[in-house]
Amino acid sequence: MKAVVQRVRSASCSVEGRETGRIGPGLLVFLGVAQGDTEKELDYLLAKILNLRIFPDDEHKMNLSLLDKGYGMLVISQFTLLADCRKGNRPNFMFAAPPDEANRLYEEFLARAAKHAQTERGEFGAMMDILAENDGPVTIIIESK
Repeated sequence: MKAVVQRVRSASCSVEGRETGRIGPGLLVFLGVAQGDTEKELDYLLAKILNLRIFPDDEHKMNLSLLDKGYGMLVISQFTLLADCRKGNRPNFMFAAPPDEANRLYEEFLARAAKHAQTERGEFGAMMDILAENDGPVTIIIESK
């Protein structure tokens, strides 16, 4: 699994004009599921994201996590994070998990995340409009492998 995590002041997702998720301060998480990923990778990535100390404390040092702040998270499924661009100019997505498996792990990620923090969502497989007001900016890439 691979995640691109952005610290945001706010973020939202819409599909065909219908809002699927919105958060105030928190994390916008783009989540890519790779072939062979399991709940083991999911648990590792989720724990990392929930506990990343990237929010400022009273001394303006990045020292607090999403959980410390009680903030929310908007999670967007994004298979394009698994693109292989080493050959040619057209990305190859052969390392991305098949859609059924990717959707199953995405839904499981959302369910497990919701046990710890406000968790909002995109729509798997849909063309989504994502709006984000980055805070920092702070953008972190996390891989389970």
